[in-house]
Amino acid sequence: MAAEPQPKALTRKPLLLNKVEGSQEVVNMAAIVPKEDGVISVSEDRTVRVWLKRDSGQYWPSIYHAMPCNPVSVLLFFFPFPQEFILSEDYNKMTLVKSYQAHQSRVIMILFVLEMEWVLSTGQDKHFTWHCSESGQRLGGYRTSAGACGLQFDVETRHVFVGDHSGQVTILKLEQESCSLVTTFKGHTGGVTALCWDPIQRVLFSGSSDHSIIMWDIGGRKGTAIELQGHNDKVQSLSYAHHTRQLISCGADGGIVVWNMDVERQETPEWLDSDSCQKCDQPFFWNFKQMWDSKKIGLRQHHCRKCGKAVCGKCSSKRSSIPLMGFEFEVRVCDSCHESITDEERAPTATFHDSKHNIVHVHFDATRGWLLTSGTDKVIKGSWSVNPKGQGQD
Repeated sequence: MAAEPQPKALTRKPLLLNKVEGSQEVVNMAAIVPKEDGVISVSEDRTVRVWLKRDSGQYWPSIYHAMPCNPVSVLLFFFPFPQEFILSEDYNKMTLVKSYQAHQSRVIMILFVLEMEWVLSTGQDKHFTWHCSESGQRLGGYRTSAGACGLQFDVETRHVFVGDHSGQVTILKLEQESCSLVTTFKGHTGGVTALCWDPIQRVLFSGSSDHSIIMWDIGGRKGTAIELQGHNDKVQSLSYAHHTRQLISCGADGGIVVWNMDVERQETPEWLDSDSCQKCDQPFFWNFKQMWDSKKIGLRQHHCRKCGKAVCGKCSSKRSSIPLMGFEFEVRVCDSCHESITDEERAPTATFHDSKHNIVHVHFDATRGWLLTSGTDKVIKGSWSVNPKGQGQD
């Protein structure tokens, strides 16, 4: 009996392996065909395509299926009613199995839960729904505060996580034909664009249009929320390699960031309120009384990202990266914190790669070490050379 392939980790040096072009519009989503050298893609041009690698080394579609109307937004499930297809063994034919009467407007996200035989979906109509995959029957629904872009499910506890454009994440408890609201939490200043769930560590990752990622410690029940800053534009997609504990984030800036989550990270402090600098006691510009009493002009308020204290520009003239707090880029810190940060604490905990296209979606096959990105440039890229974790190339 052949041994199972071992999960692999991304190395520091990416290598473009394949490039698939042919869609007439934005490729909304693409996925690697399991155990095959192939790709399935859906596009704004209303097509579903299955690309297989030919003897020439090029990828050509074995299936080109055009939907009668409306763009295809989610892989193998379409607007406004999700549809399920079966692919033939030779990948030359796809057959419609059933349609789900789920939403009144565009479907944004779909999850198939094999263990429960459920199909979960969110749409621009501000509704989350779930259906029985065997009968196609609608089991229930929940109205969200805004259009949802992120959807994740925990099989063990039957909790579903829904992230929406308001920046809120809603946690629901699903039963066979009913659901109950558990809680909601908000940490982003922009809308939630992607969610990713680690069922082993019980950690939820949320990406946002505010360029940040937040790591929510759900299982620890301590309410810990750790911020990760590594993109210069909105985060578009997240993927997680469970065995190597690597988070992969992709953004509209074309960046692919591979985060090492196998380190003990520190929660970013809350910003403290003060009417004067907590280092030199100079008044801030709204503190009229102290300005009058001290005969000093008020200063602009800043905050140290390491200690959270309210400080003036003179007392926070330095910048530093703080990777263990999620700041891979240099951020403002007060002068005393800057002196206390060691070179070891500045060691990066993430690697950065340029995909050279605006990424809409990412799919990672951990067993083969293949990373697939699709973008607004109508191109699908399969890339990244891999080695076992800790043995990356320099």
